[in-house]
Amino acid sequence: MGAAGKHGPRILLTGFGPFPGAPVNPTEALVAELTAAPPRFDIPCTLRMAVLDVDYATIATQLSAIGRDFLPDIAIHFGLAAECRGFRLERLARNSHAGARPDRAGGLPDAERICAGPPTLSSSLPLAAIAIALGGHDLPVEWSDDAGGYLCNTVFALSRAGVCDGLDPAMSGFVHVPMAGEGSQFRLTPVALRDGACVIVQTCLQHWASGRRGQ
Repeated sequence: MGAAGKHGPRILLTGFGPFPGAPVNPTEALVAELTAAPPRFDIPCTLRMAVLDVDYATIATQLSAIGRDFLPDIAIHFGLAAECRGFRLERLARNSHAGARPDRAGGLPDAERICAGPPTLSSSLPLAAIAIALGGHDLPVEWSDDAGGYLCNTVFALSRAGVCDGLDPAMSGFVHVPMAGEGSQFRLTPVALRDGACVIVQTCLQHWASGRRGQ
């Protein structure tokens, strides 16, 4: 686990590219928006954004490449869950590929554990504080103890287990979001999605600055 640099903690924020049933992924658009117009925070930090390919065979390699290059102190992973109604804060990652669905190339992993480690891994993001902060900005929040059987859960488990090169953040977790757009309770506008992501980063920074690591 690396120590924070002189410019504050290194924060990794990831989204995913398209996958079967989701030719447009709002988390990819979120990463693009934050890259094009990086947000400013009142606590110094270095922010890195990355879009992950929805590919079981390469996902650990993708995370290791980012980890070696950036050595994040905080990792906040975002993914799409079309049925959720807001920012779904995931409490647990399952260390299993059971129930996995085909990735963008039709690949499926064996129904076995994802990596070395316990059967479940808990988020170390300050989830309770994040929920309060999102609610204070009138942004919808829901909770989950099951990050699903797809690449979202795989990334969550790998990030928490610290098994990828350079990716062993002190704080790490996963947030699901619905499709972005207007006109439905199941959607977030792109502005709301960006605002919520910034609230989540800011809350993590506040916990980091106060000396708290995790919840």
